[in-house]
Amino acid sequence: MQIYQDNIRKYEAEIRELTKVLKRLSILRLVTFLFSIILITILANERLLIPLLIVTPICMLGFGFVVSRHRKINSVKQHTTFLKEINEAEILRLENKLTGFADGETFVNRDHPYVADLDVFGAHSLFQLLNRTTTESGRLKLAEWLSGPVLKAAISKRQEAVKELTPKLDWRQDFQAAGMPFANPGSDYDKLLTWVEKPARLFPRHKRYLFICILLVTLSTLAAFSYFFHLLTEEWYVHLIRLILILVVNFLVLRRLRPIADDILENSQDNTKILGGYRSLITRIESGTFQADKLSRLRSAFSEDGYSAVSEIGRLKRILEVFQLRGIKIKGKHTGSHFFYHVFNLFWLFDVYWIILTEKWKQKNRSHLRDWATAVGEFEVLSSMAGFSYSNPSFTFPEIREEPYRMHFETLGHPLIHKKNRVCNSFDLKGKGAIAMITGSNMAGKSTFLRTVGINMVLAFMGAPCCAASGQVSVMKIFSSMRTQDNLEEGVSSFYAELKRVEQLLTLIKSGQAVFFLLDEMFKGTNSKDRHVGGFSLIKQLSKLNAFGMISTHDLELARLTGNHNIAANFSFNSEIQDGEMLFNYELAHGLCRDFNASELMRRSGIDVLSNIE
Repeated sequence: MQIYQDNIRKYEAEIRELTKVLKRLSILRLVTFLFSIILITILANERLLIPLLIVTPICMLGFGFVVSRHRKINSVKQHTTFLKEINEAEILRLENKLTGFADGETFVNRDHPYVADLDVFGAHSLFQLLNRTTTESGRLKLAEWLSGPVLKAAISKRQEAVKELTPKLDWRQDFQAAGMPFANPGSDYDKLLTWVEKPARLFPRHKRYLFICILLVTLSTLAAFSYFFHLLTEEWYVHLIRLILILVVNFLVLRRLRPIADDILENSQDNTKILGGYRSLITRIESGTFQADKLSRLRSAFSEDGYSAVSEIGRLKRILEVFQLRGIKIKGKHTGSHFFYHVFNLFWLFDVYWIILTEKWKQKNRSHLRDWATAVGEFEVLSSMAGFSYSNPSFTFPEIREEPYRMHFETLGHPLIHKKNRVCNSFDLKGKGAIAMITGSNMAGKSTFLRTVGINMVLAFMGAPCCAASGQVSVMKIFSSMRTQDNLEEGVSSFYAELKRVEQLLTLIKSGQAVFFLLDEMFKGTNSKDRHVGGFSLIKQLSKLNAFGMISTHDLELARLTGNHNIAANFSFNSEIQDGEMLFNYELAHGLCRDFNASELMRRSGIDVLSNIE
């Protein structure tokens, strides 16, 4: 917290100084412009040709230098402003104030094994706590890593990379700030990549088109000069007709190529900023030195086979920015059109030149851009996890064990609960078929503890540190059934929705992979007898399968029955009433719950609870 606050004060001071410099440069720019105009005007009026030829380029160079300097300082100020915002965002995350951050709601999938139950995406989610990416590929890669485990070797390599990046605060924040000016919610990077990977249409015949283009450009230029040269003669109309005929031929060539030009612009119109972002981020990556195998491998992707990703992406960006002066008709409206481009295009066939340049770039880099985007996205995710690790130095990287069905955490807490309110518990579960039954009174913390274990398992499997003093886990599939809801539109009751989740769990277990499951209040949508029989039957079935996990329940008899049959270990959260006030310690205890507070909660809600019912 203190480091981030110090950084904010430092950047605020730098922004104030840069603002003063920009004001001075703005005044100097105006003075230089006015002085140049006055001086050139005086020399022109005095017909001092030689001094005019000397002074004019000097004035233009001087004005251009001041403009360039102003633009450079303004860019530095913008970058510094982003650095200040990054540190302010880190403080908000430390305070668990996540409302203003992108929530990744679009990644929520109700059919996914666990993301809908464990607050992975959405409001006040793990995605908001971790995400420091600026590109769409970075966000997609973060969502991918949050949504499923990988092999043990991959997790270990990610941990190694995150550990190396964690202390590199200045580099990480500079890297993040480098991508922020290019963030564009309206962009579609997959559309851009798909277009780049399409085969070229004009380039295979580019020599023929270039020959025709040079011939027509030469003819139209000569015809234009000829017309203006004979404009005041009696034969002017002959030269005009010749010019019009050549321009008609040019127009027909441009019309033939219009679908290709429109396709290029349609796919790049809103996506050019993406290229600028990748170029800026890759430049930062190449400026760093990394020892971790994963970081070194990702860095090498930008210069393999003699390619320079920075120069190639920069070249495509410049080509598209000029080509976009042509504009494109979308939904009947012409967008981004520049009048002079169309005039010169008719005479000199600019479209042919830019299409060939674009397709030549595609031909050379078609197989590289997606790899570059993926590598940048992975770097952003690793940097995001390193930022999360740096802000939470008490969090630790769990040991990834070879043995299956193993989970052990010391002082485990929920990362989305503020540390002042967070209560941590140690927990251990191991062995195929092992099941922990969690009983407890209302609001005592059963469901929260299941989510605590689940969300830390998600962190462990993506290679991030967990909210625990230490941990040991084996790689498993995570599955949860905690927030099953009815669906009126599809005619699905909550009980049937829960059965569908159980069916999904059993199918996942039959795939042969180790599964860690989290079930909260099984079969709560049916009567007590069926719930009791069905719950015990499912628990007994799960204990014999390729899985282990945790189940929370209010059903004390069910928990006692599973304990008596040695198919589950009982844990509990308890509360107590002192001086008419309910107290919760949120501490996990061995054994069954000793008290339930539902009746007291009903009384506090105004219900006259009967003490004796026949």
